[in-house]
Amino acid sequence: MRADRLVSLVLLLRQRGRLTADTLSRELEVSTRTVLRDIEALSAAGVPVYAERGRHGGFVLAPGFRTELTGLNHDEALALLTAGSGRGEQVFGLSSALASAMRKVVDALPESHRSTASDAAQRFLVEPETDLLSRRLVTEEVAAGTMIEVRRAVLAGHKLRIHYAATGQAPQWRTVDPIGLVTVRDRAYLLATRSGADRTYRLSRMLAAEELPETAQRPNQVDLDRIWRERSARFLSDGDHITALVRVNPARREDLVDTALAVRTKEPGPDGWPRLKVTYQDSRHAEWALWQLGTDAEALAPQSLRTSLRDRAAAIATHYEDSC
Repeated sequence: MRADRLVSLVLLLRQRGRLTADTLSRELEVSTRTVLRDIEALSAAGVPVYAERGRHGGFVLAPGFRTELTGLNHDEALALLTAGSGRGEQVFGLSSALASAMRKVVDALPESHRSTASDAAQRFLVEPETDLLSRRLVTEEVAAGTMIEVRRAVLAGHKLRIHYAATGQAPQWRTVDPIGLVTVRDRAYLLATRSGADRTYRLSRMLAAEELPETAQRPNQVDLDRIWRERSARFLSDGDHITALVRVNPARREDLVDTALAVRTKEPGPDGWPRLKVTYQDSRHAEWALWQLGTDAEALAPQSLRTSLRDRAAAIATHYEDSC
C-alpha cells in the first residue's frame, strides 16, 4: 500500500541519510518514477524532504526531523532484529514486509540505543543459506501470487481453491478449508480440511490458488503446534516407514538427522557414540541414508537393515578384489 511505502521512504532517509532515487527504488521495489511521485507527495504533506544536486546528490530530510513511532528498549529491538534475520519470511512471501518492519523497529528506538542494537544484531546469524559443509539450504519456491492467495484465505478464514500436484498424480483442483501455515526446514505446508477430513498440502506443489468468498469451516481458536504433532505422528505410522536404531559418530549426528523423516529418541551410548531411533520412508531410503555415512554410523536394528548394508558392502568389496 502507498501509505506503508511512504513511511518506509521516510525511514530509509532518516536511517541512511542522503539516498538517490535509484537506491530508493531498489529498496522499495518500485520504479524511480514512483519514487519521485512519492517524494512530491511527502513534500506536499509537509515532510521536509529536499533534493541535493550534483555528483553526490540525492534526497535528504531536514536535520532533526523525526517520525512519531512508539519506542522500544534495547533488548526488545535486538530480539526483533535477530528474529527478522531468519528465513521464514522467504517461505511465506513476507520478505518485503519484513524489511519495512525492521526499518520501523530501528527508527522506534531511542537515539542512544539505535546504533548499538543495529550493531549487536549483526553479531547474530540465524539459519544461514549454507552449513559448515557448504551444503546449500534450499528454500522451495512458491509463486508469489499463489502465496498471497493462500495467506489471505488463512487469515480471512475463507475457503481456498487450489490446483495441487500430489506425488505421482496429475494436478487437480480442490476446495479446502484452510487452518494455518507451517514452515519446517524451509518447506511450507498448509494445514487444512477437505470435506471434514484432515489434509496437509505442500505449498511448493500448488500450481495456483484462489481465495473464495465463502467462510471456511474451521474452529475459531487453533493450536497449530498440537495439530502439527498429531499429523506428524499419523504420517509416521502410515505406509512402509521403517524405524532404525542407529549408533552414530557424534560428529556426523546432524548428517544422520538430516536424512531421516523423524527422530524418535536420542540416548547416549557407553562408547561416546549416541544411539538414535530414526524413521525413514522405507527400507531403501534407510539403506541409502546410512550408506552415505560409511563407518561413521552403524544400524543396530532392525536385522534386515543390517543384513542389506552388509550385503552391499560385501558386493563392493568383491568388485574391487576382482579389479585388482
